[in-house]
Amino acid sequence: MADQKAPGSGTRRRLPGILRIPLAVFLPVRWIVKGIVYLYRSKPLTLVSANVDGMDGVEFERFVAGLLRRNGYADVELTRASGDYGVDVIAQRDGLRYAIQCKRYSGHLGVKAVQEVYAGARMYEADVCAVATNSFFTAAAQTLAEELGVLLWDRQELERMTW
Repeated sequence: MADQKAPGSGTRRRLPGILRIPLAVFLPVRWIVKGIVYLYRSKPLTLVSANVDGMDGVEFERFVAGLLRRNGYADVELTRASGDYGVDVIAQRDGLRYAIQCKRYSGHLGVKAVQEVYAGARMYEADVCAVATNSFFTAAAQTLAEELGVLLWDRQELERMTW
């Protein structure tokens, strides 16, 4: 009688072999199912899902700043709302400083936005300048941007950046 141990005194009982197999199968399946549910709930960001067309100007600037961060840009910061010289977002990538003007717009964007960001980029000592819009650019804006070396990020380009 002296050799018997009281219950719970340090002796662990192992599960019978028949019960260990279902656990070995159940746990990985459970993790896979949880992963699928997580992916389903975290659908890819799109311009439509973000309701870009319903944003005001400042919200759109924040949205573009977030896209830049997701796409590997560093030191992304918004400029002040007024007196920004036509530049809304400053960012760094591959050793280059970017000056970006953001235009949430319902029609086609013209040359004015290209002119503004090109002039404002010098004030921020930027190497590259770009205009980002939820819309599209006129042919004149595209021609001027090509001549000045201004990047144009239209709706399709921003949609590509969401992935």
